[in-house]
Amino acid sequence: MRDFSIFPAAEFKDAVLAPLFEGFKRHHRHQLMAIHHAHGIMLGECGWLKPHEMHAIFDALADATRDLDPATLTYTGAHEDFFFWLEDQLRQRLGPDLAGRLHTGRSRNDIDQTIFKMALRTRLLSLLARVESLLARLLLRAQQGAATLVVAYTHGQPAQPTTFGHYLAALVEMLLRDADRLLHALKTVDRCSMGAAAITTSGFGLDRARVASLLGFAEVQENSYGCIAVVDYLAETYAAVKLLCLGLGRFVQDLNVWTGFEVGHMHVPNAFVQISSIMPQKRNPVPVEHLRLMLSLAAGRAETVLTALHNTPFTDMNDAEGEVQAAGYEAFDTLDRALVLLTGFMEAVEINEPNVRRHIAKACITITEVADTLVREEGISFRQAHELASDLARRMIASAQTLETLPIQEFEQAFTHAIGRPPGIDEARFRHIATPEHFIAVRETLGGPGPKALAASLQRYGETLADITAARRTYEVRLTSAEAERERLAAPITACA
Repeated sequence: MRDFSIFPAAEFKDAVLAPLFEGFKRHHRHQLMAIHHAHGIMLGECGWLKPHEMHAIFDALADATRDLDPATLTYTGAHEDFFFWLEDQLRQRLGPDLAGRLHTGRSRNDIDQTIFKMALRTRLLSLLARVESLLARLLLRAQQGAATLVVAYTHGQPAQPTTFGHYLAALVEMLLRDADRLLHALKTVDRCSMGAAAITTSGFGLDRARVASLLGFAEVQENSYGCIAVVDYLAETYAAVKLLCLGLGRFVQDLNVWTGFEVGHMHVPNAFVQISSIMPQKRNPVPVEHLRLMLSLAAGRAETVLTALHNTPFTDMNDAEGEVQAAGYEAFDTLDRALVLLTGFMEAVEINEPNVRRHIAKACITITEVADTLVREEGISFRQAHELASDLARRMIASAQTLETLPIQEFEQAFTHAIGRPPGIDEARFRHIATPEHFIAVRETLGGPGPKALAASLQRYGETLADITAARRTYEVRLTSAEAERERLAAPITACA
């Protein structure tokens, strides 16, 4: 069948090629230039480009992009994509022979996968820095709130007293694991695909490790088929991003409860409160809603990437390329805004301790320690103590009494009835063991809210955070050094023009 059609078809151009061109301009052109320079330097060192050829190619690259305004560069269909547009710019300046030498031993396949990894690497480092900033703020608030009482809930009901510091420490511990997952994803991303060419390398004997070093990668991804076909770096990254969003979203749900009028355990300052256009009394802590929304959007956008990769063939395919990469970047952008807002919000809010104390007393949630103390000091079994305390709690809640107001005679009668003898604990001791301060003080087991246990936990978390920050900075130093090395090696060549 004779075919007189001309590429690209208008529908294909408008639906696929033009959006991809715009996305590449926005997200990936700088990485492409870095790859051109690194690959060109390596070709020169391996003898595939002579010094004067390197000089001419680098000079033409600089000339083609020096005054480039991406906003004015519109996709016309004359070239398939930005890569071929730039290659045509070199051809116009150098001729087809010399311009074509830069592409020796490589393919758009290994170029694209390397570009995507470079773009993700930058975003992961930025995200890590944001998480570290939030962690530092939370650690400080945890230290400041080490003795500030809050209500711990289970199944949506008041359960036991703890401290704001202990509660935040749980969030800190989770975020440290999130940061560790991001670091692990970064390690997977930090393997260079250049040199894999289309999928099986080439016969030119190129120095893959040299290109990886010049691009700031820690190492080469070894198997060339895997460099192109295996996109677990993408799946791992967005799985880690989604987990971060899910964990923070659950925390934000607590903020929503604590800031509600009926609970009122957390005060939100005016700087984070919006008013109603009609109801004069309203104080709406809407940042909590926006945080919930942004974290849901970011999680959904991360899931978009994972869904796009599901059931795709184990080879080179567009499902993991420009469009899905750009969709994933939106998850990073949204999550970045959420982390900035959450960090500032957590610095500003305060616990409303009078409300907290009132609810601790009303819900009788210190009675767990009353039961525990009876076991230790009265020598009765845990089950006996639990049943006695449970009976007392039901009666107090039904009669609107608290452990502070309960007549001591009622405790003594209940104890005598259950155990067959009067208690040895007097009223002063009973009142003391029923206080939230005592409840906290005796919980010095590893991971508990007791002052010493919590201080030790926070110290360990701080040390772990310092290690994470040091690891991130090691990456950043390597990237900065690689960029400086590329510029140093390219400068004498370009300067000869």
